[in-house]
Amino acid sequence: MEAIESDFLVIGAGVAGLYAALRAAEHGSVCLLTKTSLSETNSAWAQGGIAAALDESDSPQLHREDTLRAGRGLCDERAVDVLVREGPQCIKELENLGVRFDRTPFGYELGREGGHSRRRIVHAGGSSTGQRLVARLSELIVQNPQIRLVEHAPVVELLTSDGVCVGARALCDGRSQIVLARVTILATGGAAALYQRTTNPPGTTGEGIALAYRAGAELADLEFIQFHPTALAVPTARSFLITEAVRGEGAYLLNAQGERFMLKYDERAELAPRDVVARAIFEEMRATGTDHVFLSLRHLDPTLVRTRFANIYEACLHYGLDLTRDLIPVAPAAHYTIGGVRTDLWGETTVKNLFAIGEVSCTGVHGANRLASNSLLECLVFARRAVAAAVRLAPPLLKKRSFVACEAPQSDPHSLEQIKQIMTRYVGLVRDREGLERALRELSALPTDQALIARLIAQSALVRTESRGVHIRSDFPHEDPKLQAHTIVQKDRPIRWEKNLQMGSP
Repeated sequence: MEAIESDFLVIGAGVAGLYAALRAAEHGSVCLLTKTSLSETNSAWAQGGIAAALDESDSPQLHREDTLRAGRGLCDERAVDVLVREGPQCIKELENLGVRFDRTPFGYELGREGGHSRRRIVHAGGSSTGQRLVARLSELIVQNPQIRLVEHAPVVELLTSDGVCVGARALCDGRSQIVLARVTILATGGAAALYQRTTNPPGTTGEGIALAYRAGAELADLEFIQFHPTALAVPTARSFLITEAVRGEGAYLLNAQGERFMLKYDERAELAPRDVVARAIFEEMRATGTDHVFLSLRHLDPTLVRTRFANIYEACLHYGLDLTRDLIPVAPAAHYTIGGVRTDLWGETTVKNLFAIGEVSCTGVHGANRLASNSLLECLVFARRAVAAAVRLAPPLLKKRSFVACEAPQSDPHSLEQIKQIMTRYVGLVRDREGLERALRELSALPTDQALIARLIAQSALVRTESRGVHIRSDFPHEDPKLQAHTIVQKDRPIRWEKNLQMGSP
């Protein structure tokens, strides 16, 4: 099969990949590869919205302070500055592309979520923000003659020449397809579907992180897996996310006795950051011997609930629960991969001409605990920056075929189920040394790429002998000031610590 050649190769079609492809198409030809269809990405499942300082009572400085406070001392301040400063412009650019955000007669209809000191969450279609955003960007992708979209084409390896990424090999209709590009942008999402209870689509199992690792790129902070506090906990239901925005509108968390409990753990109660709320729910479930707590919206205006959270209301009705009248059983579920492929402030990895954006990357924005609704904003801001840097870079398209193929990944559905059981049992919301060591022993017998990423997560969690943000060690329950640093993982090298995550300057 003849190689595809393009100026830009974008791998992944969530918000980060779609936005990068559209911006790159302004400067050259683009090949966009996705292992599923455009509608099946993790971004399409995003309910919360996009955080940006848009209101007169808000400012990038306040957004910065909230992000740093949530990140527990591990946010890269330069990356956070970029995020909050450039975020509002990205919202304006989306509107120029035809994305319609919810408004009132007075401006944006802004929501508030845990950890935010102001209302600054913009939504599109209430709790359908990700779906609306992906739908509009996908529409523009299909219409753009500069973009070659190849769906259902999983990438199995990155190609390098003299240490430079020159493209990738994908499987198209079961046949090998080489794609050569001046610049490769990885936007494949995270790895939260390595757990049995997850809010992510089934395919979010870290393949992009593994691709970069096999190509020699550095990874960072893999131990930080964020568990969303409130995923629907019904035996017959998947772990459907109930957005944090419901607590932003005043919903309560109740334990098995029907008592509000969050004030015992944090003065911000239900509006505390996610790591605090998830840990509190875990403690309440352990104390009462139950596998869930309850979310109550019964005291809120039912009309507001039905309109503002229409898709959640309908999903709960499907399981016989009325969001306006019933107590909704919820429990934490694996939600977001904070760590990932290490990048600079322009999205470039430690492999030349390979960029990483969105959840597959680790920019340092989130630190040890992601502030709610900063994820879609990170996708937009750093996609924009990655393309700008790639255009400046603009190396010649490699014509010779002297590239090196990195090891092709392996996949096995039976092994994946084993991995999920191991990760849930030993590398979950709360970890300890004994469990992590057992996880590593059991994972070492599995040869797949998913097992590789699971091992790297467990190894990183084992060396971080403290509790910080979403990483909770029952045998090391407190933060250790000496470990206010980042774990760095690279192929054929031991895990090391670095104080500063960013490698470049703004």
